[in-house]
Amino acid sequence: MRTLVRTLAIVWAALWAGVTTGAAQEVGPARGALVIVGGGLRDQAIVERFIALAGGPDAPIVVIPTAGDGDQYDQYWNGLGQLKSAGARQLTVLHTRDRPVANTQSFVAPIKTAGGVWFPGGRQWRLADAYLNTLTQTEIANLLARGGVVGGTSAGATILGSYLVRGDTRGNTIMMGDHEVGFGFLRNTAIDQHLLRRNRQFDLIGVIERHTELLGIGIDENTAIVVRGDTFDVIGQSYVAIYDNQRLLGDDGRFYLLQPGDRFNLHTRDAARPATTQRPVEGLTKHPWPKR
Repeated sequence: MRTLVRTLAIVWAALWAGVTTGAAQEVGPARGALVIVGGGLRDQAIVERFIALAGGPDAPIVVIPTAGDGDQYDQYWNGLGQLKSAGARQLTVLHTRDRPVANTQSFVAPIKTAGGVWFPGGRQWRLADAYLNTLTQTEIANLLARGGVVGGTSAGATILGSYLVRGDTRGNTIMMGDHEVGFGFLRNTAIDQHLLRRNRQFDLIGVIERHTELLGIGIDENTAIVVRGDTFDVIGQSYVAIYDNQRLLGDDGRFYLLQPGDRFNLHTRDAARPATTQRPVEGLTKHPWPKR
């Protein structure tokens, strides 16, 4: 019996390692982690989780505020305050709007030794204009490959998906606009933010109807998903909505909600809820998620 238990433990550990770090992943990163926040970040525990995944308070973290509308950002930028108050001690601000600069070894050097990269909010198309398909994007992917963490809030969340919603330069109410390609660290996904706070819960429906292969993920403010491999956990204070053409709800429901503590398999598109957390979902869908 003891041998059987030990064998089962080894098998389970191997399977879990494959889910989180080792096996070929279809949606999430093969190694490392993503912390994707729906904006309005007031829950310090989310920031602390990002710092822990980066290697702790003394780990080098690169902050890229290019989604903002400022021309210059330096080491004294007040947007670093939340990371500092959560304990981060080695923060480097990296910013350019010049793609040739983003393609230089000198610019990306801080990313090569960092444990994490953080993208604050603003407009996601600015991040695409500056860094998409540059050496900067490559080095961020390399950071993930060596086990680091990439995170972002609001615009910094949406850019991490493959399809860039609200990427139009004319305004952020246009879901499918003149910028449609994100960094793709979460493949075959479209990520929206400020979901319930800004009454956006129906906005991703048109996107997944047009692009049927996509999984839509809408994240409310003060809420995040933590992605390891093809699995994510919901943390924070509110809800995450899933939009899946492969599994629609009955009664014409087009999305369902996950709450903090829930887990989602991005490969099988299955949700799981621990029996100890049963917060009711009211007014938006009739079921917490589709029944098989």
